[in-house]
Amino acid sequence: MEQGHDYKIKREGRARIFKNPILEALTRTSPYVIWGIYLPLNSYLLYLAITRYEIPVKYVVGIFFFAMFFWTFAEYMLHRFLFHMEFYSNNKMFHKISYIMHGVHHEYPHDKERLFMPPVPSLILASILFSVFYLILGKYVFAFFPGFVFGYLLYATTHYLTHAVKNPPKPLRKLWQHHLIHHYKYPDKAFGVSNRFWDTIFGTLPPEK
Repeated sequence: MEQGHDYKIKREGRARIFKNPILEALTRTSPYVIWGIYLPLNSYLLYLAITRYEIPVKYVVGIFFFAMFFWTFAEYMLHRFLFHMEFYSNNKMFHKISYIMHGVHHEYPHDKERLFMPPVPSLILASILFSVFYLILGKYVFAFFPGFVFGYLLYATTHYLTHAVKNPPKPLRKLWQHHLIHHYKYPDKAFGVSNRFWDTIFGTLPPEK
């Protein structure tokens, strides 16, 4: 991978993506807003899975946890190939898209308001994904989608703690180091945020030293 970003990491401040203040406001959020949207939505979908669609509880639980695991794979692939598409192309448009989606976070890694996907693009993407999963899974999407989204919430919360807390809880410290290595040393490695499993599988772990 010969390409890369063309900006310097700034340890303070925040970027401005849009001149329009309304559009700019739509690029920011907090973890409380996102959890406040998706936790009730997830609960309702699971309620529908069990009551309206009469999926046995043991199947709902199994599908839910499988979807959480599937999220970890999606997390890795999206981070590596979509959010860091600048490593794979010289195309300026791709670089701009990559910057808006993720590069701004690399330039200002301590901007706490850009550590979760904002509500409007998040809900649009969630609607698209739900529709795609529904076409594939039918009624079982009501168990799968909540697990997938919950996996995202755990990932995003881990990501938030990594950047917002200087001394994260002990169980998160190895992941904290793993992600900070991605930011400050090897941006073309360590793509997992909530786990190191897929980096191990695909050979993108950073050098142990």
